[in-house]
Amino acid sequence: MWNHSRLLELLKIDHPIIQAGMAGGVTTPELVAAVSNAGGLGTLGAGYMTPGAMRESIQEINSLTRNSFGVNVFVPEFPNATEEEISRVNQVLDSFRDELGIEDETKLQVDESLFDNQIKVIIEAGVPVCSFTFGIPNQETIKKLKEEGIVLIGTATSVEEAILNEQYGMDAVVAQGSEAGGHRGTFQGSYEGVGSMSLIPQIVDNVSIPVIAAGGIMDGRGVCASMVLGADGAQLGTAFVTCNESGAKTQHKEAILHTKETETVMTSSFSGKQARGIRNAFIEKMEGHERLEYPLQNSLTKGIRTEAAKQNKPEYMSLWSGQSPRLSRSESAAELMQSIVSQAKRINS
Repeated sequence: MWNHSRLLELLKIDHPIIQAGMAGGVTTPELVAAVSNAGGLGTLGAGYMTPGAMRESIQEINSLTRNSFGVNVFVPEFPNATEEEISRVNQVLDSFRDELGIEDETKLQVDESLFDNQIKVIIEAGVPVCSFTFGIPNQETIKKLKEEGIVLIGTATSVEEAILNEQYGMDAVVAQGSEAGGHRGTFQGSYEGVGSMSLIPQIVDNVSIPVIAAGGIMDGRGVCASMVLGADGAQLGTAFVTCNESGAKTQHKEAILHTKETETVMTSSFSGKQARGIRNAFIEKMEGHERLEYPLQNSLTKGIRTEAAKQNKPEYMSLWSGQSPRLSRSESAAELMQSIVSQAKRINS
């Protein structure tokens, strides 16, 4: 089972392990390359990156590894908000800005051409694998990427979303269980929070493309359990956040390393989209208050999150984490990969 996954040939990797494309600076070129060099698929989380920054990171990854790697991007959403709605949310956020000494009034900054320009960079750079979160790109984009031989991976939080991913031409799909840290990949209907144990076998039974399990998986046991349920491999996020090569802020790493499984919650306070993170003062104070839809809310809170990190105030940072923080370790990505592979091989021997 471990050595016969369809993902190995599809992604040109040695082990059915994918490092999640976590946006916001966590997935440094060093982390991506380390995972790929260890036989997994490292993934650059480019959701918020400018095309120029993406190009530089991809070039650096190519200088650090000759193995396959991926780039993850966000399928764009363009919600509307009135000036009155924006003003009301800003009034709520002003108390945080005042405490942090942020004086400038925050205005919305959403680049509507970002996604298309990111796709251009992915094609120009000949990226081997491209994965998507928050939806499925249009047929024209899919056609362009496939013409370049780029392997496409979608994200689903329900059977219906997984079926749509296959119908639109994705080569594989990530089944994101509710245990996963960070943002939900939901794009069809409301988020219902189905756990991995239930979600994985139901998606496997309803699509023919390879299924990649995600959500709370931190070690070889989790990878093997996912494959017993029918998945072709596993995607790990939080496990890599605390690695030495991770670009996560020190406060974020320390929070995960000292958090219990009962201390993560779902919140839309930071970005306007449901995401799992460690409960803190910002989440508590924002409960019951109005917020805008993603990515508008994300734009308004960016300054607060950035300044909080500078001032060492994790209580106002978005500390994304899955539900298995007790399994996290402070070690190199190579050591983590080795321990996952060794444990999986022992289980399968």
